Amino acid sequence: MEPTWIESASAWISAHPFAAGAVTFLIAFCDALVILGFFVPALPLLFAVGALVGLGHVNGPYALVCAALGAFAGDGLSFWIGRRWGTQLRQRWPFARYPQWLDRGEALFRRKGMQSIFIARFIGAVRPFVPAIAGMMHMPVRRYAVPSFGACVLWSAVFLAPGWVLGASYDAVAAVADRLALVLGGLIAAIALVWACVLYTWRWFAGHADNLLARALKWTRQHPHLGKYAAALMDPNRPESPSLLVLAVSLLAISWAWFTLLASLLASGGPLALDHTVHEFMWNLRNPLADRLMAGLASLGDAQVLGPAALVALAYLLWRKRWMAAAHWIAAIVFGLVFTSLLEAAIVMPRPPTAPEGFGFPSIAVTMTTIVFGFFAVLIARELPGRNRVWPYLLAGVVTTVIGFARLYLGAHWPSDLVGGTLFGILWLLVLGLAYRRHVARSFWMRPLAWAFYTAFAAAALWHAPRYADRLLAKFAAAAPTTTLAAEAWWQRDWATLPAQRNERDARRRWSLDVQIAGPLQPVQRALVARGWRVQPQADWVATLGLLDDDKPAREQVVLPATLDARPEELLLLHPGRTPDEQIALRLWAAPATLHDGTPLWMGTAQTLRYRKPLRAASLWLPVADEGYAHAQVREALKEFRSEESQHPQGVGLVLRLRTR
Repeated sequence: MEPTWIESASAWISAHPFAAGAVTFLIAFCDALVILGFFVPALPLLFAVGALVGLGHVNGPYALVCAALGAFAGDGLSFWIGRRWGTQLRQRWPFARYPQWLDRGEALFRRKGMQSIFIARFIGAVRPFVPAIAGMMHMPVRRYAVPSFGACVLWSAVFLAPGWVLGASYDAVAAVADRLALVLGGLIAAIALVWACVLYTWRWFAGHADNLLARALKWTRQHPHLGKYAAALMDPNRPESPSLLVLAVSLLAISWAWFTLLASLLASGGPLALDHTVHEFMWNLRNPLADRLMAGLASLGDAQVLGPAALVALAYLLWRKRWMAAAHWIAAIVFGLVFTSLLEAAIVMPRPPTAPEGFGFPSIAVTMTTIVFGFFAVLIARELPGRNRVWPYLLAGVVTTVIGFARLYLGAHWPSDLVGGTLFGILWLLVLGLAYRRHVARSFWMRPLAWAFYTAFAAAALWHAPRYADRLLAKFAAAAPTTTLAAEAWWQRDWATLPAQRNERDARRRWSLDVQIAGPLQPVQRALVARGWRVQPQADWVATLGLLDDDKPAREQVVLPATLDARPEELLLLHPGRTPDEQIALRLWAAPATLHDGTPLWMGTAQTLRYRKPLRAASLWLPVADEGYAHAQVREALKEFRSEESQHPQGVGLVLRLRTR
């Protein structure tokens, strides 16, 4: 079963097959049109079209042609508008108000000439404007049309390709690694969002700092009593004044956000409703392949990683006799840690049910990462040239996001813990940044310091994360079941109260849980191994990457792991099937209940797996419908145990239950 939006879209396309091309044409046309293209989100829309192509609901060449023609027509209309209005276009709305829109396109056109038509097609900020600029410059139509058409064809292929590939591989990936894909996709999306926020916020302030300074100075003259305090920060004769003002404005905004969040949490007496929703969603994404990776990333906020980097930076500042910078660096870390610890002790916030002792509000790891990387950015950014000043802030945002996302995945914190920690960290580094920028005007060479700090952080991370990941992950194992059943009641009737299927949103992944076992699993394992089955250890990343090896025999390729209610498989057994590209699998997980005498309960699914190559780069073992064949093989192999088999009342098939003692 496909996601709801794909079902709705495919149903509409089935009823209107040619209209899908018209919609694709319209998306590309609007994206290329001057002014309108600035607001049309072509990338996600064409990604969706590509996904429908990959799933077989839209003809691929048809969609490609429609997208290319739509883009070419939009570029052509923009070219005509520029040619028709010429330089008068600058006096018309919205270009009279936002002249920089055309300035960027004109700068590219003057630098690259005809090449700019091809280049601009792949740069969203100038894509709708360069054709208009070419028209304004009276470029001959023939010289314009050829590179424009070629760029439109290539652009359509590039923008459709990611969705196309995803759609073609959706069935395979969703069947065995859907949670892993969601986790990695969510991490990438979070990094991209923070990257964009930091980059565009910095660019906006960089472009408006002088204007803000002029307005602030005017305000100080109109309010002499209050203005004298603000004027201390805004001396127009100091080159630092614009950046100081930016820090001050940011301080006010972050302070408001911090106290608003704190008031909301205190008023509600605990986590917000959004906290519970996000926590439950992230907990349900647990996947064995992602668990250790996320535990390693979460450990990057530990003192064993941040500490060496901070000490290296301090040693360099002391060696270079930058006493004021060293004092601010010490204050940033020491007082940041003290204030965060005091906040955690003063604000009693219930922890997530999955979090052990030591994980509270705000998140110390996220707060200290924000302070250490953020103040280091304040320290060195001023010494960097032009636009390079933004990259330390980008790195700070990325590292903080990665650590926060990993801890959210593990269930260590509520989202408000992470947001609160980040806001408090920014609040403190802004206060300290104002003080540092206000009193330190002397610059010095920052490149060795930057190399030393980031290298020390990377080396400490590579040493610490692999060693600590397993210990951290052990703290966030799924809680032991609290439901208990009487042994005879389970055997006679209560087995039907346990889940009949995996709890998955996609119906194809709701595998029937058609095996229930009471007692230790070792006897089951011995019995199956004696009959030719083999135990596959839980696949790790090294084994998973082996799926890219085409020369490796199918039977030697790993079966990717699966979870049941965030629990990894306790046991995975495989047996050769009827053909070389077929295997029988028995997956067993801990059940959400135990027997009253402490006997463990296990639930599992018997599957037939086929070796398929849904992607050119990799092959996978995928579950297929088998009309009960795998279930019958498991029942036959375990016939030595006391067993019963009954139809499940929910109608999902026969359930085999047995006792191992």
